[in-house]
Amino acid sequence: MSIVAGEPTAPIAAAPTPWAESPGAADQAATAPWAESPGAAAQAATGPLAGVPDVAPVGTVGVGVITPYDFALDRELWRWVPDSVTLHLTRTPYAPLPVSLEQATVVGDPAIVTRCTQDLITVRPAVVAYACTSGSFIQRRAGERALAASMVAAGAPRAVTTSGALVEALQHLGVSRVALATPYDELISQGLSAFVEEAGVRVTAMRHLGLEGRIWTVPYAVTVEIVRRCFTSDCDAVFISCTNLPTYDLIAPLEAELGVPVLTANQVTLWAALRAVGVRAVGPDQRLLSRSADQSPMTEPPFPQGPPATAPQGVAP
Repeated sequence: MSIVAGEPTAPIAAAPTPWAESPGAADQAATAPWAESPGAAAQAATGPLAGVPDVAPVGTVGVGVITPYDFALDRELWRWVPDSVTLHLTRTPYAPLPVSLEQATVVGDPAIVTRCTQDLITVRPAVVAYACTSGSFIQRRAGERALAASMVAAGAPRAVTTSGALVEALQHLGVSRVALATPYDELISQGLSAFVEEAGVRVTAMRHLGLEGRIWTVPYAVTVEIVRRCFTSDCDAVFISCTNLPTYDLIAPLEAELGVPVLTANQVTLWAALRAVGVRAVGPDQRLLSRSADQSPMTEPPFPQGPPATAPQGVAP
């Protein structure tokens, strides 16, 4: 299970702003530049700005997200969050490496993740998520726990990792046998299999694409095919690895076709991070989220969805 400081809670209220902590806050507000025009409020109430709220809708719950330097799917992460949530993303420092065991070790270095966490806590997120599957499973379960613990030590109120979130999701759904689909080479894929087996879940089959970069360009059709190839009749679920592999629009259709939950790296990461602060992730007809909805009523309105992402036209090695 992901390492989290504290138990899941009700939705977090907005953190006090710095100017609310000072006894003279009211006096300071009165002398702020926007307070110089006495008629500003009246003009806004009757003019073209009449429908504009007094306070910008920046979200009441902040979620910090640490990604590898080559992460390209910011938009996909936002599709799982309700409009009460704001994502604050930061990336690990650039390293001239292909997707490999070495890269996973570099982006999963606790010292680097600690620094990224320190960069994020300035905006006071309620939870920080390390969004990289390989970087969080490469040192097995002990390494994943140490990574999450380092984030808490660096100031994160709560911390989850993608691989820890996967274990949490498998346990939540009662999965004892899982099939794995990855875009990685064989060596990294074997690391994922070993991590899952160490968590007490049997891997029924695994298939990989053998890519060394530009994973975000993989078309949906290629992902569908590798999932079909890894699926076995005795698995309880399928997991599609890598936070840089687009999956949002595939989850519900694949679940309908295969008849088992289909979990993906970004899905479980956002699900676990939001769950840690008492907020439900959103995603139409996704079994992990529906199972959570059955157990606790949804209190947050769904995030407005845009049109489905257009799949790229080729896989770049």
